[in-house]
Amino acid sequence: MNRPSRRETGVPSWRRLTGLVASVVVLLVLAALTSALTGKDLFEAAGDLLGRDGSSGSSSTGSGAGGASPEASDARWNPSGQEVTEARERLAEIEIAEPRPRGDYERKEFGSSWIDTDKNGCSTRNDVLRRDLEDARVNADCKVLEGTLEDPYTGKTIEFSADKPQAVQVDHLVPLSLAWRMGASEWDRDKRVQFANDPDNLFASDGPANMQKGDAGPGEWKPYEGFQCSYAVSYVDVTLDYGLPIAREDKAGLEEMLGTC
Repeated sequence: MNRPSRRETGVPSWRRLTGLVASVVVLLVLAALTSALTGKDLFEAAGDLLGRDGSSGSSSTGSGAGGASPEASDARWNPSGQEVTEARERLAEIEIAEPRPRGDYERKEFGSSWIDTDKNGCSTRNDVLRRDLEDARVNADCKVLEGTLEDPYTGKTIEFSADKPQAVQVDHLVPLSLAWRMGASEWDRDKRVQFANDPDNLFASDGPANMQKGDAGPGEWKPYEGFQCSYAVSYVDVTLDYGLPIAREDKAGLEEMLGTC
């Protein structure tokens, strides 16, 4: 009588089990690295790497789901001469202050990751991906399945797929950790949640470039030269709109980037 194989009895092979454990370990290591560099908590970072954002993967539709329009992204990436002039004037109005030491920031203070603050049925992450990706394909639950990103941080063209979501990440222009150190720790929770999900403070960007940026301000990190003007204009707007001060070196970095306009 033939003995049934391990596969036939439903017992997984040690090789498959070892591979599964290795995959989990790699995910946790990458999530920990992302968390350390971007200020996100471990579970949020793991969710980003897996493309998890609270939406399910039901039947696919066209790109007409709810969310910000592509035109909103185009306008922000091409500031007019008047907007540049206003940004220079507004920058002069922003208070100068030194950031508090790192240490007590926790991502959960800015609410759960990628909630639907504008009540359009789509998570903030999917709203931003749909806005910033060209030819975005979106399913019935608002989840962005694929698209093309003209990356503002590196100038590269990146093909996004929900199967490999870590290639394109949604970055906070003014990092949450830095905002916390500059005064957001004194805000109420509702204002912090609004800030974390404000489309004006969010960009779809190259994953590795986002991780390299981490929680650095414009005095420490800059995108490639072709986007520095737009980056600085948006940074000044968000900072002043939320009443945040900036560090002296960040002001100098913004002035330098506005000089590229």
